[in-house]
Amino acid sequence: MSDLALRPASPAGDLLIMVRRAVRLSMRNVDALMTSLALPIMLMLLFVYLFGGAIDTGTAYVTYVVPGVIVLCASFGASLTAVAVTNDMTNGIMDRFRSLDVRGTAVLGGHVAASAGRNLVSTALVLAVAFLIGFRPSASVVDWLCALGVLLVAILALSWASAAVGLLAKSPEAAGGFTFFVMFLPYPSSAFVPVETMPSWIHGFAEHQPFTPIIESLRGFLLGTPVGDSAWVALAWCGGILVAAVAATGVLFRRRTA
Repeated sequence: MSDLALRPASPAGDLLIMVRRAVRLSMRNVDALMTSLALPIMLMLLFVYLFGGAIDTGTAYVTYVVPGVIVLCASFGASLTAVAVTNDMTNGIMDRFRSLDVRGTAVLGGHVAASAGRNLVSTALVLAVAFLIGFRPSASVVDWLCALGVLLVAILALSWASAAVGLLAKSPEAAGGFTFFVMFLPYPSSAFVPVETMPSWIHGFAEHQPFTPIIESLRGFLLGTPVGDSAWVALAWCGGILVAAVAATGVLFRRRTA
């Protein structure tokens, strides 16, 4: 707690210290860190080498699947924020922070910032392995920046939504259940197979859930194909989720600490 004792008396100072704390906690939780880094790579290798030969996407399957794996990686990494927030709410540390006049937004913001950092590292590892197995994007520097922007907004939206779930959950185990829900959503999307190949009864959901425009935006930017309105739809989804999640965390935090 030495950092807190010497912290600057400002919201920015609180946030910086909470970011450093959340990063240290992530580094200490080796099992969760290794899982968040290794799982997306294992899934990508699984789909490319076991299922890729049976799936016709009109291009090399590794080229098609990498954007979906990146988003799956982001959703899984962001969902771990729920467990971290629930741990803080149930182990008594939040009472200590309140006695030191640390703002709840700083604590939650620290977890979200650490989530963004973990996810960007995981994304870099996924891309490195993808290049080794044949992924060849045709993106310009501007396209890469656009793809990074969409991905970062998605990570922030999912991380804040996970923080809200962490405030709702009564135990880390309950918060962990959110991880499986978030990991499931990219599957009924365009992440691993074209939506057109799915049964007709699931088309509506697959086309209009938030992960599909996010994935299609990344695919368009990275592969140099038309993005259309996917990027704007993705940003609208992420912006709506982000605003709702930030508002929800404010209300839930006050209720949990009242």
